Amino acid sequence: MENKKTIYFLCTGNSCRSQMAEAWGKQYVGDKWNVYSAGIEAHGVNPNAVKAMNEVNIDITNQTSDIIDSNILNNADLVVTLCSHADSVCPSTPPHVNRVHWGFDDPAGKEWSEFQRVRDEIGERIKRFSDTGE
Repeated sequence: MENKKTIYFLCTGNSCRSQMAEAWGKQYVGDKWNVYSAGIEAHGVNPNAVKAMNEVNIDITNQTSDIIDSNILNNADLVVTLCSHADSVCPSTPPHVNRVHWGFDDPAGKEWSEFQRVRDEIGERIKRFSDTGE
C-alpha cells in the first residue's frame, strides 16, 4: 500500500474544534490520510466535544489534547487552521506544506446547541474536502 498523506488540524487549545475535525477526518478520509490534531496550547479534550461527537456515533474519548508537534507540522501534506488565533500564531510552515484556513466559531463556554452546530459545520466541511479534495 502506498504511503498515506498527512493532514494536521490546528486550533488554539486542541480541545473542541480540532478534536472534532480529527474525528471527522478519520471518518471521511482516514483511508487515504493520516489525521492528526493539535493546539497552540493543550487544554484537554472538552467533555462537550466528546458528547457532541457521541451524538453522531463517533467516539473521541481516546483522543488526546496535544501541543503542535513540529515534526508533524513540517512534514504534513496539508495543515488546516480552524480558528483565526491559530492561523495568526501558528509556527510558520515550510513552502512544501499546503496550509489553509477553515474558520469555525469556538463553542467552548457556549450553550449546547453551539457545540452541535460547530460539530455539524466541521463535519460538512470535511465531507466536502473528502468529496472534492478542496
